[in-house]
Amino acid sequence: MPGDSNTSRFNISQSIYNAGNIGGIAGNSLTADLSANEHKQTLVEAAEEIQQLLDQVSQTNPTTTNKEKIIVVGEVVDKIENNPTLKVKVINSLKSGRVEAFKESIDHPLVNILMATIEGLGEVE
Repeated sequence: MPGDSNTSRFNISQSIYNAGNIGGIAGNSLTADLSANEHKQTLVEAAEEIQQLLDQVSQTNPTTTNKEKIIVVGEVVDKIENNPTLKVKVINSLKSGRVEAFKESIDHPLVNILMATIEGLGEVE
């Protein structure tokens, strides 16, 4: 497509996107890539907020026994459910099919217990 007068190049955040008109069919990879980036940004934001909640609740509650761990996770889930914006971010992140990436973005020993609990949030709604 170099030299094609119907082709445009966009350099967004060091990534090259080509959008053009090929044989009358509009080719636009920019929209799909932006949508994927929006999902990734939502995932990152939700993971950061959950990380903060886990850290905050863990500082004020012991997590030595399994029961204590479940109590901490329960408090975090309550905070997620009572924050509609965060809840939507979490549900959308899980629905995007990037559960493992979401889980790996949270650096906390209770992340697996929390993920097992919140994966059902979207199903309950």
